Amino acid sequence: MKVAESYAWCEGVARAHAKNFYYSFLLLSRPQRKAMCAIYAFMRYCDDLSDDEGIPDRAAAMARWRGDLEAALAGRAGEHPVWPAFMDAVARYEIPHEYFFAMIAGVSSDLEPRRMQTFAELYDYCYHVASVVGLTIVHIFGFESPKALELAEKCGIAFQLTNILRDVQEDAGKNRVYLPAEDFARFGVSADTMEPRDKFVALMAFEARRARDYYRDSAPLIELVDAGSRGSLRALIGIYSRLLDRIVASRYDVLARRIRVPAWEKVWVLARSVIA
Repeated sequence: MKVAESYAWCEGVARAHAKNFYYSFLLLSRPQRKAMCAIYAFMRYCDDLSDDEGIPDRAAAMARWRGDLEAALAGRAGEHPVWPAFMDAVARYEIPHEYFFAMIAGVSSDLEPRRMQTFAELYDYCYHVASVVGLTIVHIFGFESPKALELAEKCGIAFQLTNILRDVQEDAGKNRVYLPAEDFARFGVSADTMEPRDKFVALMAFEARRARDYYRDSAPLIELVDAGSRGSLRALIGIYSRLLDRIVASRYDVLARRIRVPAWEKVWVLARSVIA
C-alpha cells in the first residue's frame, strides 16, 4: 500500500473511532493531522487486539503485532494498512520508538484479569496505556523544553483516570478493576458490588479529585508546545476535562449509564480553543 493510501485509511479509522481525539486533530496543520491519525490507528489496533474476545489467542496475536512493529521500525512494512503512514509519521516527527513498545506492554497486561492494589500500580498502568500516548503526540505538536515531556506524562495520567472513572461498570464486566484496592478499603467499598452506594460516591469523588490534580499540574504544557499546536492541545484537554465534569455532575452515576460529552459540546470546546 502506498503512503497516501495508508494515511487515508488511518484518517478513516480516526473519524470513525476517535470520539474525543479527532475533534482536536481538526485544529492542526494537514501534515500534523495525518500523523495524529496514523498514530491513533496504530494504538487503536493495539486496544482492539487486547479487547477482542473473538481472537482465539490474543496473547499470540499481540506478540505477532509486536514483531510487526519491530519490522516496521526497521523499515520493513508488513501487510497491515497502518504501517506505511505510521512509519512515515514516526520518522517525520522523530518519535522515540520506546513509546510504542510501552503501549503494547500496557495493553498486553489487560489480557488477564486486573485488580490494582495500589495507586503506584495504577500509575504504572496509566503510564503505559496513556502517558506514552501523550509523550508520542507531543512530538507531533512540537516542543523545545524537556519539561514538556514531564507534563505530557501527567496529562496522560489525567486522561486515563478520567477514562477509568467513566468505565467502572464496563471494566468490571471484563474482570478489570483499576481503582486501587487500597482505596476501596479506605472508603469501605466492595470492589465486587461497588456497595454501599454512598461510600462508592465518596470513593469516586476522591478519585476525581486525584484526576483534577493531574489536569492542573499538566496545564502549563499548553504553553510549551509550538504555538500552532496550542489550540489543538487546549481542545483535547478541554474535552476530557468536560467528560470529568459530566461524571462529577452525574453524582458518579457510572454504574447505570456511560457518561459522554455530546458532539455539540465538543464543537463548543473546539471553538473556544481557537479563540483562546
